[in-house]
Amino acid sequence: MGMQPFAGRAAVAGVGMTALTRESGRTELDLAVEACRTACADAGIAPTEVDAVLSYHMNDSAPVTQVARALRIDRLGWHNDIAGGGTQAASILGDAAMLIHAGLARNILIYRALNGRSGKRMNTVSTGPQERFTYGMAGPIPLFALAATRYLHDTGLGPEHLHAVVAQSRDNAKTNPRALRREPLSYEEYLARPYVCTPLRTADCCQETDGACALLVSGVLGGPRIQAVVRGGGPGCSSMDRAPDVSAVFSEYVAPMLWEASGMRPSDVDAALPYDAYSWLVPRQLADFGLVRREDLGPYLLERRHAWINPHGGLLSEGYVHGLNNVAQAVREVRGGREVALATGFGGSYGSAALLVG
Repeated sequence: MGMQPFAGRAAVAGVGMTALTRESGRTELDLAVEACRTACADAGIAPTEVDAVLSYHMNDSAPVTQVARALRIDRLGWHNDIAGGGTQAASILGDAAMLIHAGLARNILIYRALNGRSGKRMNTVSTGPQERFTYGMAGPIPLFALAATRYLHDTGLGPEHLHAVVAQSRDNAKTNPRALRREPLSYEEYLARPYVCTPLRTADCCQETDGACALLVSGVLGGPRIQAVVRGGGPGCSSMDRAPDVSAVFSEYVAPMLWEASGMRPSDVDAALPYDAYSWLVPRQLADFGLVRREDLGPYLLERRHAWINPHGGLLSEGYVHGLNNVAQAVREVRGGREVALATGFGGSYGSAALLVG
């Protein structure tokens, strides 16, 4: 693959977020506009200086043209509502970087806005009468719980390791005023949480959240630089009937692509923001991206050596803005002095990853 032609040519110059809640009482348009205005202000520009707008959604958000109109962007250039969920969280940075490299835009707004708790909820079957669902997977949690069962069996990990992931995310979130979950979680409390679908308890699943997050990507302003972005996948847990390994998530396929495209190594990463929609995805990605050896995962988690992962609490504790809030934290980490931040986007066996550099 080699180095990507857009490497280092675009920077994330602004970050904006609304409050994260379980009942916003606001429209997705209101949420998106607030986050976008905040991102522009953080970058030091007016919304009218934006010439491209990108978003991703699952028919649960405000279209980019409505957001642009509300921001009074009278002459809107390239714009796109990308169909998709968590797979887009990292790769949408690549879309923006390619637009800048092609000379099609200078300042690009990226946003994700949703009422993921009080509005359309992803972890429920809401596509028709229940009699239509007499068999199969009733939503994403049963699908990924099945993959998790196989993964835990193959690695020898168990509930104590999943608890370590969740409890550490709570500990990391306790100093984050945005986080929805900041209370400590003992092992006994974890075991008392009800199963959603074995082996995943309620604590193992990300927060359903109302809120919005926005990034201002620029070819003319400073900030953490977009070094590499990759997107891909294979026949893993999204297509179990054709998968040799039902637990193989996107990172198995994307990680080698990322290191080849960036010319970097796992040891270069000093801030990791993996997409942690479910607790078991953290150790899976740590091993796939080469940050921890698979055989070392058990003690690594129990000894809490993963405390540097998702220092804001991640999707498990801060909230769930479909992964874009983890990318926003990657920007904050590089601004704060980290040299290389890894952020990922998950959609089963398909997904994306990006590297930001200082």
